[in-house]
Amino acid sequence: MRILVLGHGKTGKLVAEVAAQRGHGVHVLDARENKDAAALTPPFVAGFDVVIDFTAPEAVVQNMRACLATGARMVIGTTGWYDKLPDMRGLAERKQAGLLYGTNFSIAMQLMMKLAQQMGAALASAGYDFSVVETHHTTKLDKPSGTAISIAEMVKRGAGSEIEVPIEAIREGDAMGTHVLEAATDSERLVLTHEARSRRGFAEGAVRAAEWLSTRTGCFDFRDVYTEL
Repeated sequence: MRILVLGHGKTGKLVAEVAAQRGHGVHVLDARENKDAAALTPPFVAGFDVVIDFTAPEAVVQNMRACLATGARMVIGTTGWYDKLPDMRGLAERKQAGLLYGTNFSIAMQLMMKLAQQMGAALASAGYDFSVVETHHTTKLDKPSGTAISIAEMVKRGAGSEIEVPIEAIREGDAMGTHVLEAATDSERLVLTHEARSRRGFAEGAVRAAEWLSTRTGCFDFRDVYTEL
């Protein structure tokens, strides 16, 4: 399989490495080579089976418009663009393209989100207050993280009602990413924590997602399909 990786940051580099280790042909475009998605011409994109994007919020929508318009299959690991999701879903459907997006491609994080939903279902009606704290490196652009927003959404989904789940975002050093969900009353607290020790889990999940998407069209959320990978 031929994979095009957009973004040559820390995670993008690792995605390319993992893809090559899994036997795929890999080509990487960094931001300088693809300003305003100019490199993503239809003939160029047609040379790849799947495109994986780990760029930045200001670049990813242009990349999606260019690639999906050709009917390409894309895995989007970039966050901070979800206000455009209805437009991108519609484009993918019109062009019979494939779009798989996720706020986090870690399998363990997907389990944490399911547990967050269960905590909301079990504890919200019992008077527990929920909060999320996320910590990432200082160069992460979106704040709070897409993953933190997803965790809060899963708690609310479990609660089945409108509850407040405040999110605190911390940016320090080269932190890989830590997410802490707390449910508390005056008498006790329950804490659920996911700590990324490296970016490799994200990269492996993204490449496996690309392998899964390579034979499909439509729009998919990683948290809904990760068990099929």
